[in-house]
Amino acid sequence: MNTEIIYYKSPVGILEIKSENEFISAILFVNSWKGKKMEESSITFATPSSSVIKTAIKELDEYFAGERKTFSFTMQQNGTEFQQKVWNELLNISYGKTISYLELSKRIGNVKAIRAAGTANGNNNICIAVPCHRVIGSDGSLVGYGGDLWRKKWLLEHEAKFGNGVLNLFDNG
Repeated sequence: MNTEIIYYKSPVGILEIKSENEFISAILFVNSWKGKKMEESSITFATPSSSVIKTAIKELDEYFAGERKTFSFTMQQNGTEFQQKVWNELLNISYGKTISYLELSKRIGNVKAIRAAGTANGNNNICIAVPCHRVIGSDGSLVGYGGDLWRKKWLLEHEAKFGNGVLNLFDNG
């Protein structure tokens, strides 16, 4: 297996991008409760050799510039059939829009699986491109995000700004 790991500086912190063969298998926030803790000074920012990582970086640059709403690079992450179903459904949430965990469980055809859908959402390893940040609480609150809630808020407000022309989606409280 041909594996490459590259670090990428984004407006929401450093991302670890991992490719396996010609698929992106992970995009994770470094220094979040879910990610590994690393000092920025210990991170080497190398030029990727993998074409899929080069494409992912180009598309992430475009996303953060407000020029890209969907991602086209090839991605594949390991998970159960149920997790795959949830992750595939996340790709159907439109840029700049949100759904609740309840709505997510309805979309996968099992309203009783709300907790399991939430857990699968939390186990997504391809943040931003597989937009788990677009799932919020039924009351509209920001809940549960492996990359820390401040990043979820930033990503949602970024998408609202470029997708809908909304400057602030959530109050600062």
